[in-house]
Amino acid sequence: MFNYREEITKLNNTINSHDSSWHSVNAESVTRMRLQNRFKTGIDIARYTADIMRKDMAAYDKNPSDYTQSLGCWHGFVAQQKMISIKKHFGTTKGRYLYLSGWMVAAMRSQFGPLPDQSMHEKTAVPDLIAEQYLFLKQADARELGHLFKALDVAVDEQDNIKERKIRKQIDNFETHIVPIIADIDAGFGNEEATYLLAKKMIEAGACCIQIENQVSDAKQCGHQDGKVTVPHEDFLAKIRAVRYAFLELGVDNGIIIARTDSLGAGLTQKIPVSQQPGDLAEQYNEFIDGTEISRLDEIKPGDMLIQQKNRLIKPERLANGLVKFKAETGEERVVLDCITSLQQGADLLWIETAKPHIGQIASMVNKIREEVPDAKLVYNNSPSFNWTLNFRQQVYDQWLSEGKDVKSYHRNNLMSAQYDQSDLAQEADNKIQSFQQEASKVAGIFHHLITLPTYHTASLSTDNLARDYYGQQGMLAYVKNVQREEIRNGLACVKHQDMSGSNIGDEHKEYFSGKQALKASGKANTMNQFS
Repeated sequence: MFNYREEITKLNNTINSHDSSWHSVNAESVTRMRLQNRFKTGIDIARYTADIMRKDMAAYDKNPSDYTQSLGCWHGFVAQQKMISIKKHFGTTKGRYLYLSGWMVAAMRSQFGPLPDQSMHEKTAVPDLIAEQYLFLKQADARELGHLFKALDVAVDEQDNIKERKIRKQIDNFETHIVPIIADIDAGFGNEEATYLLAKKMIEAGACCIQIENQVSDAKQCGHQDGKVTVPHEDFLAKIRAVRYAFLELGVDNGIIIARTDSLGAGLTQKIPVSQQPGDLAEQYNEFIDGTEISRLDEIKPGDMLIQQKNRLIKPERLANGLVKFKAETGEERVVLDCITSLQQGADLLWIETAKPHIGQIASMVNKIREEVPDAKLVYNNSPSFNWTLNFRQQVYDQWLSEGKDVKSYHRNNLMSAQYDQSDLAQEADNKIQSFQQEASKVAGIFHHLITLPTYHTASLSTDNLARDYYGQQGMLAYVKNVQREEIRNGLACVKHQDMSGSNIGDEHKEYFSGKQALKASGKANTMNQFS
């Protein structure tokens, strides 16, 4: 805990230990600046936030209702406003993280313009966004503390000792906006050395948690699209080790690795691994490969390859591009093997990419994983790629049908229709959506729930609403009624956008440096005073 008075005393001693040229420096002002810039480097942030995640993971192991959450943010400002809102509404950031989505980096932060989620964007865009988000979160600290310092000065001037003590306590117990970021490194952007180098950049920017997936790096696809190609376990484990080496080299000993498997929706592999001994991972991986059993030499054509699966010799099923097909309906088995192997070889958490948000399906896989690794925990993508309304209405329909309830008034394939919005089935589906995270954390081992792309969609929706009404009949009322008035009514810090951008922080610094001759922006003519 920071002790405001003790820090001032220490700094006074430092200043007084130098000659008179330092005496114009005010110890209390420096104390304020230090507290407003608590984290000096990204490594400081990574160590601090890794400890937070480790404590949260331990708490979840004791009580699955203590799950954590995050929202994906594509800009530092979005991350900042999210954490300011969380502190405003809940009083603490505990259990709330940020997610850095590779999809959003590709779609919104690449110099090539909007790109699909195929690892085509610049590698440096990922650590750059991590650094940007933490820069904005640090500024949120500086702004909130600046307001407390001003309130303290008023209390001191008014000789209000009770108020002064209260504000000092708030300063000493100030909770930072700095929270863990789960950062997406895609499939590692190249070989294991490339993964290691990028992981280091991400950690140096502040990442305490790196998520890596088992797709082929140069053929990577979005987890919710077709054409996914996975790599053999040894290739993926090498990249997990590369990330761990990066954490340890930089002194972030508590760094967290999330091993993501896309095997549930991936029907292809790029290569057939070489088995070194009976029953090893390569042999287990190769058992999933689809092919035609060979019994005669004349069945082999030039260029064909053969592999042995237990007592069978097969010719693998290959596409024209050389990719090899997996057997149908083996996705869940491959997921379970991926997850067990990753946890046993250095990963801390799992991510299973699914096609639908179905608790039963997730739990069935997690239960099998926990037979080998009892404390296995998941990070789960509550993805906007799912049609949540349709999925859950169909789940309720199927449940009611199996229970013998009358569902004749519903058409299963048309349940998205607005005609059902006020129906009992729709209400039950919404109840299940509302309790999804809580229930999934209890029965399916989900430690962390995230939405990958929420602020992408909220930006689109709010912009569409404003454009429709502003350029339509409402004109300026569209902004005033639906934006500014709502900001004021809901106490959004951003309504005072000059303060949010750091204008008052700059004024404070000018006063530290220049004294009474400082030219400040926060005088009577500042129109932001209209929002006081």
